[in-house]
Amino acid sequence: MTAFDPLPPLPQIMVAPNGARKMKSDHPALPITVEETVQAAKASFEAGAGGLHAHVRDGQGKHVLDAGLYRELLKEMAAAVPDMYVQITTEAVGIYSPEEQRALVRDVMPDAVSIALREMCPDEETAEARSFYHWAAEARIAVQHILYSPEDVERFLRFAADGVLPGGSAQVLFVLGRYAENQESDPEDLDPFLTELARCPADLKLDWAICAFGHRETDCLVYAMEKGGKARIGFENGLWNRDGALAADNADRVRDLVMAVKGAA
Repeated sequence: MTAFDPLPPLPQIMVAPNGARKMKSDHPALPITVEETVQAAKASFEAGAGGLHAHVRDGQGKHVLDAGLYRELLKEMAAAVPDMYVQITTEAVGIYSPEEQRALVRDVMPDAVSIALREMCPDEETAEARSFYHWAAEARIAVQHILYSPEDVERFLRFAADGVLPGGSAQVLFVLGRYAENQESDPEDLDPFLTELARCPADLKLDWAICAFGHRETDCLVYAMEKGGKARIGFENGLWNRDGALAADNADRVRDLVMAVKGAA
């Protein structure tokens, strides 16, 4: 497999302030506009998040893969929080095709992007995906591969061994649970992912993180960080602090995790 220079490391904590599904009816502090997202990111950065996992919404608040809105967000982030790592997403939400996801990345040319492996490669026809992933590596675009199950991890490792994915180093995110109403993740949900991760060959260096859902989001993230992983936190996945109280905003979620990690040290 073709190896490229190592990717820049993921931040220890990345904030995911809105996602694709929740609205202000879920929480009034959930950001919808570019301006609101930048404000949430800045507050979260000051609270301890080193990175932003960014979604953009249209005028009706709908999740969109809109290159213009992403370029606007990246420009505003560079002005407001220049030291914050910013990652866009190609999340399909059952709407966007692999071709549309690839077109977005080629149009925006971001420094970093998250891409679900099962959305980019829904079957075993991988020629277009292979070309795209290797192009992104050559362009120094950091791709974080979203993996929803241990089976996704097995498939990811197989694709890396077969050269569908570039070798050398890779970023992955393990999703503990599903984007479903009343989803509640548990720290032990990570263990099957780690079992598959142990099969990773020594010549593939993985920088891994997790996200989790519901009232135990903080507990799940602390558990992952104790195991050597990193954390993605925010209203995309959970609205509650560790004590069960509804968080005031995304920065409040970040502070909750920072305090929990300090307490576990």
